[in-house]
Amino acid sequence: MTEPLLLTGGRLVTATDDAVNAWVHVHDGRIAAVGAGPAPELGGSVRRVDVSGLLLLPGLVDIHQHGGGGAGYEGRPEDVAEAVHFHRMHGTTTTVASLVSAPLTDLEQQLGRLAPLVRAGLLAGVHLEGPWLSPARAGAHRRSALALPDRGNVARLLTAGDGAVRMVTIAPELPGAPAAIEQLAAEGVVVALGHTDATYAETRDALRRGARAGTHLFNAMRPVHHREPGPVLALLESDAAVELVADGIHLHPAVLADAARVLGPGRTVLVTDAMAGAGLADGTYHLGGRDVTVTDGVARGAGGEIAGSTVTLLDAVRFAATVAGIPLQAAVAAATSAPARLLGLPAVGHLSPGARADVVLVTPELRPVGVLFGGRWARSLPRSPRRVTR
Repeated sequence: MTEPLLLTGGRLVTATDDAVNAWVHVHDGRIAAVGAGPAPELGGSVRRVDVSGLLLLPGLVDIHQHGGGGAGYEGRPEDVAEAVHFHRMHGTTTTVASLVSAPLTDLEQQLGRLAPLVRAGLLAGVHLEGPWLSPARAGAHRRSALALPDRGNVARLLTAGDGAVRMVTIAPELPGAPAAIEQLAAEGVVVALGHTDATYAETRDALRRGARAGTHLFNAMRPVHHREPGPVLALLESDAAVELVADGIHLHPAVLADAARVLGPGRTVLVTDAMAGAGLADGTYHLGGRDVTVTDGVARGAGGEIAGSTVTLLDAVRFAATVAGIPLQAAVAAATSAPARLLGLPAVGHLSPGARADVVLVTPELRPVGVLFGGRWARSLPRSPRRVTR
């Protein structure tokens, strides 16, 4: 049992609400009620916490993340827990572990280690970002680890994941990819198109076959050309959800804002693509068996290619809202309800009765000061919260 709580006096910002003097009632690890105005009297067993001066956001949902705080998702369970804890302290209460391309046997072993952590609730699932990617658009992935999709190796990895694989990135132009997309979709896996040199027509065909998302739009992807619009335009004009990395490195703020405007709040999904160096000083870290050097907060592989990011998802929301000029509610939706809906996670990404009590309390500048995870304090509140200004 968790302590019953009544958070009062904050500004509630979700995909559907922006209310001042709001209150949130937490009971038994769930959201019991939410409202604005005078808070209800609930009796002595409920601890009232005045959060005046703070914004209350739903717990953030990151569906594309490789690690943080010095740890990643390719190794020991304790490393996985360390990375999840780092991001949770910064407001990400639902984490999907992304794995980069590796030989099938290595990926099977990694999935075997992660599957129990998904069943235990530490992770919300696994995202296979490879190995079925285009060698021409591999980015930071080792080309030697890439493979062509076929029914056998798709089944091998799904079996190794034992239900943990929620999302797979695939280049739809690869031989065997059309059938693999249908196979993955039939198993309930979200198929995302990315690391691809596909044409516009190939991308549209993949969407018809069951692909439902795009992986970090524009990055590691054939660029738009006026005679061959490629995957970018095909994804933008579809009904697919589309990832955007809002770190100021992967996308120019104007590109980020324009893409989010075209997609709309329901299809825009902010992700971090964070790697082990997120939240730490410049230095050398590891991603997919390769050294990654972080200089001035930018992660790059040996060839100079971008190799993930060093931001948290709250950093991405703040950049989207304050630098790119995306409306705050839309930025919050893109980091909460939109990714949760894409992956079929009904208990997270919103603050409404019955949802898991994941609440992020932030300053008006969108800096984290308190995090509730399942009704328990993962990051305790300070003693003197600041006043909210709209």
